[in-house]
Amino acid sequence: MDRSSLSSSSSSSSNRERLDVALHSFGFEFGEMSPQRVTGRLLVNPMCLQPFKVLHGGISALISESMASLGAHLASGLQRVAGIQLSINHVKSANLGDLILAEATPSSIGKTIQVWDVRIWKLSDPSNTESSKSLVSSSRVTLICNLPVPDHAKEAIENLRSQAKL
Repeated sequence: MDRSSLSSSSSSSSNRERLDVALHSFGFEFGEMSPQRVTGRLLVNPMCLQPFKVLHGGISALISESMASLGAHLASGLQRVAGIQLSINHVKSANLGDLILAEATPSSIGKTIQVWDVRIWKLSDPSNTESSKSLVSSSRVTLICNLPVPDHAKEAIENLRSQAKL
């Protein structure tokens, strides 16, 4: 790989990290980003754990809200969105070292209100994702959309536009 490819690759990675600094600080990585689907993954690490050594429910909530907001932002034509309700069910634990996958998909996309479903699974066998997925949590996020984007946030929109499939 030549020097310009490395620079471009690290720049792209850095831009993706800026999409959600809080999630990135826990090691979360976004995958697909489109108005129809947002995916990501996280290797459960000590920063993500409750004192009982299982994935902290707050991290699941942060993943759900962030992924739904990103999808709604894309689906609304890059308008500002804000969460107005989060309902989450934690059905199984994820432990230190588990690889978790997350997927957000819209269940309703309106001009003013969007509702997104977010599912988080852990993998018992990372080499076989489909047969080894076990649901950790399921959530529904309701967001208000089409809010004006403040001037200080316009750079974030350009970063997202360069990272997402629009």
